[in-house]
Amino acid sequence: MPKKKTLVAVPSAVPPRAPIKSLQYDLFSLFVTNEPNSVSNTIELWDCIPKYFFTPKQVEKLRTADGLAKPYKWEYSYNGLPCAVKIQPALIEEEDGNFKAYFPSVTEELVEEALKKIFTDKHYGTHDPQNSESWVKFSLSMLYRELMTRGRSRSYKEIKRAIEVMNKCNIAFYKDGKELWSGAILQDLVTVDRKEYIADTDSHHIARLPLFISHAINQLEYRQFNYNRLMSCNEQLARWIYKRLINRFRQASFINEYHFMYSDIEQSSGLLQQGRETDNRKKVISSLEELQKCGILMRYETDERKEGRKVIDIKYTLYAGSDFIGEQKAANKRASDAELSMPVDK
Repeated sequence: MPKKKTLVAVPSAVPPRAPIKSLQYDLFSLFVTNEPNSVSNTIELWDCIPKYFFTPKQVEKLRTADGLAKPYKWEYSYNGLPCAVKIQPALIEEEDGNFKAYFPSVTEELVEEALKKIFTDKHYGTHDPQNSESWVKFSLSMLYRELMTRGRSRSYKEIKRAIEVMNKCNIAFYKDGKELWSGAILQDLVTVDRKEYIADTDSHHIARLPLFISHAINQLEYRQFNYNRLMSCNEQLARWIYKRLINRFRQASFINEYHFMYSDIEQSSGLLQQGRETDNRKKVISSLEELQKCGILMRYETDERKEGRKVIDIKYTLYAGSDFIGEQKAANKRASDAELSMPVDK
């Protein structure tokens, strides 16, 4: 297992001209499964940053009369530590020539998942372990087909807009009050075989992925999961809980259980902003029921914590489904194999 390193790198902002030999990237692209097209990787620290929780109504409230918006800051906790994310919206030029502010939302979340899956294909991904840089090559057509195949169809226009938002917004990550990282979801976006900027749907583009992903590849801090199952979830909160289970419920079995509190989801996800608390609680139940239907959970239980007649918190206890148990065992095997394959730094 390589030594831990701090999350620091000096970006070159120039895509590599030739493939780079990287054992770390080879391991990142190698899965323990009979169906490699159905799995992908999750990077817990990056995926836990709440950056896709905006709804159309919320964005409209954040915009001024002329369509602009100030950066939005959300404080949350990660592994018990106080964290925060400040999101500066992307300013996109509209057809009338005016600029409008856009925050990353559900479509950007799905496009990022599709790009991370495309990145695991060595024809389209490159990782430089020395400079901690990871690049993905793609076209709008590739993303269109990938999302359609996974049941998350988006139009070319929506995909193009999502790429622009992911490239032009800025995410600042804070831990214990200190800014540790700032950058775009897709950095250094360039067109590699056409002059038009995201104009031709078959034109290939290349973008640098966030440093969190490159660092995780170098340090083996990622985890295999069922990408098909994630993309089949309709509820955004269901996808968030599923990612949490993948990273936290590693020893899933029929005799083990996993629990979390409502207050934790409310604080960490940014996805419970329905206005009324009863609607937020219904949203959690709806998400858990979806996870149960798609085989991730066998069942779940709720335990309301009250002060008098008022519900002040809820404990959710989850029991894994057989499919999820099998997938976690495969992920554990893949993680242990990767550690054994990496030379030990001396």
